[in-house]
Amino acid sequence: MMLRSQFSLINSEFNEFLFATVGEEKSGSELTVLSALTRLELDPWGEAARLSALPAETAARALAAAIALLPEGDWKISELGAIAARLVKRLPRHHLPALPSFKAERSREGKKKAVAAICLVCIALGIGALFATSHLRSDHLSESPASSDSSTQR
Repeated sequence: MMLRSQFSLINSEFNEFLFATVGEEKSGSELTVLSALTRLELDPWGEAARLSALPAETAARALAAAIALLPEGDWKISELGAIAARLVKRLPRHHLPALPSFKAERSREGKKKAVAAICLVCIALGIGALFATSHLRSDHLSESPASSDSSTQR
């Protein structure tokens, strides 16, 4: 079975980031971002993609918070910001379109609700018109010419 391109280690755009060294562990081995994220039970490629879509400062804060959850190696808690900033520089930058503002989103929701309300009113009026028309027709058909003739003959 072939891996999807984002999981291909040869062609991954996140290799530089994922194989970068966070620091040295107490055991003396180097801890890579890939290993760190795996130990935190995060999908390394998914997390790399998520971080690359964030502004650099936000991505660095998120990565520093993740590294803080690991047992301390040759790095100190006070160094996490600098370590994370160094690592985030290795991420490809994916600029996502700006999110709509809260006011714009609420305005859009309000417009959708107004359109829905207008549609419901139109449907209700249409149903009312159908009932009224059918009621008038049934009244008109129930009056037979024989009954109107007999009333005039009296």
